[in-house]
Amino acid sequence: MGDVSRWMKMASDVDQAEKQAKNPPIFKKLLAAGSVEEEALQAYAAKKKLEAQRQELKNFLNMSYGPQAWADLIQLEGRIRKQRQEAIYKQQERRRQILEIVVVVTATGLGAALLLFIIWLAVRT
Repeated sequence: MGDVSRWMKMASDVDQAEKQAKNPPIFKKLLAAGSVEEEALQAYAAKKKLEAQRQELKNFLNMSYGPQAWADLIQLEGRIRKQRQEAIYKQQERRRQILEIVVVVTATGLGAALLLFIIWLAVRT
């Protein structure tokens, strides 16, 4: 089952890569236009390979353990995928919060510096 679990994580990574290839960041579109198409092609090829592997796994489980084994595997896959997505979303939210704090602190510092500069100019004249 360890191999199946690793395969499911890889399947989740392939799905994520496909999503990112469909909607790449703006800087990637501007700076690396050729690699965007290459990345999309790689994501497509990986998805097709994953589909073939999924069918092989389904056939193996159905033949070896019966149709309930496939249903159990799908349920396990859903649980693993949900846990990974929650962890990823929490990490993205944490990064967003840190970025917001940095922006607020920077804006406050610049505002204070500008205010002090204006006061210095007023006192100087």
